[in-house]
Amino acid sequence: MIANIIAHIKAPSHEKRRTSSLKLTSILEVLSVLLVIIFLFLPIVWIFITAFKPEAATYTTSIIFKATLDNFKAVFGSGFNFGKYYSNSLIVALVTLLITIPVSILASYSLSRFQMKGKQIFMFAILATQFIPLIVNVIPFFLMFRDWGLLDTTIALIIVNLGHTIPYAIWLTKGFIDRIPIDIEEAASIDGASRLQILWHVLLPLAMPGIITATVFCFVITWNEFMFALVLTQQEAVTLPVALSFFTGEKGVLWNQMAAAGIVFVLPTVIFMLLVRKQFILGMTSGGVK
Repeated sequence: MIANIIAHIKAPSHEKRRTSSLKLTSILEVLSVLLVIIFLFLPIVWIFITAFKPEAATYTTSIIFKATLDNFKAVFGSGFNFGKYYSNSLIVALVTLLITIPVSILASYSLSRFQMKGKQIFMFAILATQFIPLIVNVIPFFLMFRDWGLLDTTIALIIVNLGHTIPYAIWLTKGFIDRIPIDIEEAASIDGASRLQILWHVLLPLAMPGIITATVFCFVITWNEFMFALVLTQQEAVTLPVALSFFTGEKGVLWNQMAAAGIVFVLPTVIFMLLVRKQFILGMTSGGVK
């Protein structure tokens, strides 16, 4: 009897402590999310604000100023030749994707469906290329392209990017193809479909989330590539990541114009992500056919 009375008295106190603990946990979770959001988006917000600041307000922390588009006009003016660098980046990124995606799909399908000698060694070799630091490959590529007369050309940048994006896309796409039941292909084959028809009409639609995911990552990798572009280009084939370092003047770094160039630089990535966001999210969450 006494024990029951004591337990009854202690119960509310225990319940209060539990409620307080849950509230504290919720508060900490909210604060953690806010800190992450601030950490991720504050630099983006600062760049966006700075891009529209006049030169006099660039080096101040004021968020109240008369917005101007002069920075964007200066970026595309004759002084920086930013339009040419922009076209170089688009050419390199798009051509790299046009080669990477078809090659990686065919290679992934072959590795997933066919038995071949040395398959595991080949897969390990593909994976091993992702662990080699880029700085290790810079000098060999530089010497090779110098001997071939390809220095300062978009062809050289496309080649080095393909060496990085194709292995990555093969591994990523193969994981999605492996999860597609082979019975679907066998049923299509019984109905008279050829291997290419099965690949085009059956496999590609089912693997599309994975293909879109690989496309997004390969585009981001190519669009943001800096090290090879810095070493292998000088003037004609300079891309945007390298061109962003050109915004210096007599007074030092032209932060307002660099911020405007940064906004223009990330714009294709944002547009691309908005166009394929549904398929990209599906590919990131599902990982294949359920």
